[in-house]
Amino acid sequence: MKQGTTFTLEVNPKIPRKLIRLEELANNLWYSWDKPTRTLFARLHPGLWDAVAHNPKVFLRRVDEKRLLDAVEDQVFLATYNRVLSAFDTYHHEMVHHNGEAHLKEVDLVAYFCAEFGFHESFPIYSGGLGILAGDHCKAASDMYVPFVAVGLLYRQGYFTQTIDNDGNQIATHTDSDFADLPVAPALRDDGSEVHITVELPGRQVTVKVWQAIAGHVRLYLLDTDLEVNAPEDRDIAHQLYGGDRTMRLMQEIILGVGGVRALQELGLKPSVWHINEGHAAFLILERVRQLVTRQGLDFASALEAVAANTVFTTHTPVPAGHDHFTEKMITDYFQSFCLDLKISTADLMNLGLTPESPEFNMTALAIRGSRHQNGVSRIHGKVSSHICSTLWPDVLPEENPMSHVTNGVHVATFLAQEWADLFDNVFGYEWRHRLSDPGFWSRIDEIPDQLFWSVRQSLKAQMLQLVRFRKSAQHFRQHGSESHLDRVLKHVDSFDPNVLTIGFARRFATYKRAALLFENLTWLKEIISDTNRPVVFLFAGKAHPADQPGQDLIRQITSISHMPEFEGKVLMVEGYDLGLARRLVSGVDVWLNNPVYPLEASGTSGMKAGMNGAINLSVLDGWWGEGYDGTNGWAIKPAPTYMEDYRRNKEESQTLYEILQDRVLPAYYERGKMGYSPDWVKMSKRSMATILPRFNSARMVGEYVSKFYVPASHQGRRYEQENFAGAKLLSAWKNRIRSAWPDVSLRLLYNASKRIHFGDAVRFDVALKMKGLEADDVLVELLLRRPNKQDMSDYLHFTFSFQNMNAETGEHFFSLELSPDLCGRLDYKIRAYPSHELLTHPLEMGLMQWL
Repeated sequence: MKQGTTFTLEVNPKIPRKLIRLEELANNLWYSWDKPTRTLFARLHPGLWDAVAHNPKVFLRRVDEKRLLDAVEDQVFLATYNRVLSAFDTYHHEMVHHNGEAHLKEVDLVAYFCAEFGFHESFPIYSGGLGILAGDHCKAASDMYVPFVAVGLLYRQGYFTQTIDNDGNQIATHTDSDFADLPVAPALRDDGSEVHITVELPGRQVTVKVWQAIAGHVRLYLLDTDLEVNAPEDRDIAHQLYGGDRTMRLMQEIILGVGGVRALQELGLKPSVWHINEGHAAFLILERVRQLVTRQGLDFASALEAVAANTVFTTHTPVPAGHDHFTEKMITDYFQSFCLDLKISTADLMNLGLTPESPEFNMTALAIRGSRHQNGVSRIHGKVSSHICSTLWPDVLPEENPMSHVTNGVHVATFLAQEWADLFDNVFGYEWRHRLSDPGFWSRIDEIPDQLFWSVRQSLKAQMLQLVRFRKSAQHFRQHGSESHLDRVLKHVDSFDPNVLTIGFARRFATYKRAALLFENLTWLKEIISDTNRPVVFLFAGKAHPADQPGQDLIRQITSISHMPEFEGKVLMVEGYDLGLARRLVSGVDVWLNNPVYPLEASGTSGMKAGMNGAINLSVLDGWWGEGYDGTNGWAIKPAPTYMEDYRRNKEESQTLYEILQDRVLPAYYERGKMGYSPDWVKMSKRSMATILPRFNSARMVGEYVSKFYVPASHQGRRYEQENFAGAKLLSAWKNRIRSAWPDVSLRLLYNASKRIHFGDAVRFDVALKMKGLEADDVLVELLLRRPNKQDMSDYLHFTFSFQNMNAETGEHFFSLELSPDLCGRLDYKIRAYPSHELLTHPLEMGLMQWL
């Protein structure tokens, strides 16, 4: 029978006056880290709350009005509603700064640019770790009342929704968001008009609309090109997160960087610190320089110094190929007008992004040359990045170049399960929320009775298992599986009996993360988990990029293994990985597994989230775990030498993994005492929480950014800007003079110093420096001294030579140093010279040096 067309009509309820502030709660991303707020919505209609993927704006449009009217008469609900509002108002009216020992000034403003932001699964403008980190950074900045705004793109199509078929094929579904469903509103001028700006692209102008999202004390400004005034191809620029080809990526990054600067100016905001989180937004440097040249009359070099002085750049990429790069033709085509405004050639512009390794324009190189504060995201990654980027400081050893590090952290209120927060309130009082980064305070975890601690862990595990059952059941029946088969698949996933060792692996399925390392030796693995009295369940979740076939092959491989009779019910691949599933997994599993190829894990944060919830990490000593592991709070896989072939490395490290599982993990978990749990396991679980929570939270991270980068950047920016940018002009001219002369600078030892002295005696060193017109105070001559058994540059003691006189005939400057070492035994020393100026942000930022 032929049927007519089905049309859709949505009937929205009228929010009762007593509950009118539910709309305010739904439009503030505070709900993304305040679970009582989310619970408040869920209480009105749990089924609908799940059906709308925990999106409060959509929920309020679709909930039945009768439920709202009933809630008005429900005194328990009203009491909960008022408690949530009280907490919300208290949070937003608090004006106390918690931004570290070194405070930003009241007139300061940090502008944080990133291509993605992960606040909550209901706001899908993120893909993975970079976005989640950016969201946590904003949340911590709000908690600490750092003067802070964020800038990104508003994608109609965020990262894809994942399903997995019976053969393990990942099916990516892209869905456009309706902006009415998102916690955003048009950014408005004082007169009430919408904020629109324009950005020049070849032969045309693109109009960009600015949207605003509120996240506690922080404003997030998001740029949108899907406007009727734009050509169809330009309307699509900000349509899909990381979508399209390299030309589309270039246009997205121009809109983000150039458009972001203009949007903030149109809003009347004047940042004193500019933070580029990954290289996608580095074009903001060019726009800021352009404005100083065209509006302030600065020359290009001076403008670049002024911009770089208060720009912070964070790199998250541990491999050279991971940095965005564009051809010379693309840069020339898209930035011709910039070159005219900057009064430089296209070759000059290209030089800002060139590296010796490639003829293409590298966004990381631009970000480094246009900033004076750079960092990786863990101690190991900082060292890796200093080597990857070492050619940008050619004469400086990687260990000494300006690349620093701030280890990532995660937002405790977002990822710490509410059950732990409630327990801490009961045991520690509210004080714990203000002592997040105090390791001494968190030793009080031992005050929690083991049985109570274990009961919370088991409760969270039961909730996780319930969600896994729900996800796997939906996946199974969609593939027309039988109920009896599902029973076999879920035989160990029982929320009523969570006494099975559960090991989780959930993250992006990139090949270097080695999701399948566990399956390197199936015979050995089968032997480890074959004891029916000691069952083990391995939970896998994660997405592979749609263009990453090797990553998708890993999902197929794990799915195939999960179908093997010997692994059925013991290995589960859970589809639909998102923030909601992630929160359940990190709080519910017993062990968090991570086995990347060293040193390719820039930081990693999932293990931090698991550890602060009492899960125990089993990880390769890479990224953050290289700092977090202390021998008592988890297990470590020591990485094989980096020169080893992949197959040998995998064999070596998987063997270590199997040995840890069979000899330490399983025995510790199943060594149950009379109370039904393992005391040693609880001890290690407590230790995991006590050591990880205070060191790897985002409050500590943002506090470090404030003291290490934001405050110095603000200071340098003002210093360079004073008196019509006199500092920037002076330093620029000085650097130009240094660069011109440096190829002819040479250093020589006037005579050999004594090779043997007695303790307390002095030894004199004299050197001559030919400097081709430079002055004595343009350079610093330095002696580095250390014991021979020391290896790191940080082991050297530094001693500065004094200028003595100049030989007018030869042009040589003479420097001397008289030294009485406080050490005995054989000592090694080196002598070097490098440019020095009081206005430099980092003493070696020019990358120039002469060694004797």
